[in-house]
Amino acid sequence: MNAPRDAGHFQTTTYESRFDVALPLASVQLYTLAAEFSDDMNGSLDKLAKIGLKNVEAFDFVRRPKEIRAALDASGLASPTGHAPLLSDELWTPDGSIPTPSNEVVFEAAAEIGMKTVIDPMVPTERWLTEDGVKDIAERLNAASEKAKEFGLAVGYHNHAQEFLADFDGQTAYQRFLSLVDPAVQIELDLYWALVGGQDVVSLVEQIGDQLVAIHVKDGIKPPSNPFEPGAPKFSSSTLDQRHAGEGEVPTVEAMNAAKNVKYAVIEYDNAPGDVFEDIENSYRFLIDGGLAA
Repeated sequence: MNAPRDAGHFQTTTYESRFDVALPLASVQLYTLAAEFSDDMNGSLDKLAKIGLKNVEAFDFVRRPKEIRAALDASGLASPTGHAPLLSDELWTPDGSIPTPSNEVVFEAAAEIGMKTVIDPMVPTERWLTEDGVKDIAERLNAASEKAKEFGLAVGYHNHAQEFLADFDGQTAYQRFLSLVDPAVQIELDLYWALVGGQDVVSLVEQIGDQLVAIHVKDGIKPPSNPFEPGAPKFSSSTLDQRHAGEGEVPTVEAMNAAKNVKYAVIEYDNAPGDVFEDIENSYRFLIDGGLAA
C-alpha cells in the first residue's frame, strides 16, 4: 500500500500545502455509480454528500442538465468538471457507445449545471496511431477551447491507455498531443490508465506540469497487456482488477506529490470491487486522511 503523506501537517485548512497552494478538492466521477445514479439520482447524491464529498464530476449530463442541476442543488453538491465527448461523433466506452451532440449543445448544458471545465473522456484508439490523427485531435480540442470561452468554460482531455501505443520519433502519441494542444486546454490524468499504458506515472505528471488540473484517483493491478492494443480481445469494465486507492500498483501518493497545480482529485472506479458507496468512501478517506485533498 502507498504510504500517505503526514496528515497532521495538511489538515488545518483547505488552503494549506507544502507549497502554500490550495489542496485539490476531492470529487468523484459519477460514472463510478452509473447504475445507482440512474436509478436514484437524488438518493445517490445524498449518499455522496453524507460521505463528505462536496464535488462530483458529471457524465452523460447533456440530455438532462436541469434534472442534474436540481439534484446537485438539493444535495449541496457542485460539479465543477464534467465528462462529455467533444471530438467524436460517437463516444465509445467499454460498456457501450453513446451518440454525441454538438459542442455548443454540450457547453450550454455544462453552463446550466454550473461547470467550469468540460473534459473529453475518450478518443478511439485508431485516431492515436498516426501523426495526422494526433494532430487532428489537438486541432479539434483547440477549436473547442475557443468556442468554450464564449460560454465561460474551459475544456480538457482525459486519457485511457490507447494514447501511449504509438511512438513518433521518441515521443508517445500522448506527448505529441501535449506539444500541439493549446496551453488553455486542461489535462485530467487518469493514473491507473497511464500505468496500464506502460508509463512512469510520476514522471508523466511532472512532464504535464501546470496544465495538469485534475487527476483521476484510481488504483488496481496492471493487466498483462494494454487492452487497447489493436487486435487485443474485447474487454469490459468488469474484467479490470481495480482496488481502493493506495491498495494497488498505482503510485498515487507520489503522483499527487509531484503535481503542483491540480485543482481536483477525482475518485473513479471503472469496476468497483465491492459496494460502490463504501468503495468511494474508502478512497475518499485515503485522500482526506492522507492530506492529499480537501
